Amino acid sequence: MVVIRLARFGQTHKPAYRVTVADSRRAATGKYLEVVGSYNPFARGKEVGLNLKMDRINDWVSKGAQPSQTVKSLIKKFDSSAAAN
Repeated sequence: MVVIRLARFGQTHKPAYRVTVADSRRAATGKYLEVVGSYNPFARGKEVGLNLKMDRINDWVSKGAQPSQTVKSLIKKFDSSAAAN
């Protein structure tokens, strides 16, 4: 099964995440099919906290990919922030 999930990267005590499309049998930070966004929970100043390629995410979901609970909440947050602008 193909899943859309977060892959952690960044420094110690300063995490950042990539939103990736991967096979569910692969390790969370292992091989992936595509990077469809990024999430920085500690963004400061002009840094972008959440960046998603919604056209690619919607394309993968239409093909049967399942987003994780965290990714679902990030999509909802991104949609609400995009609607506010």
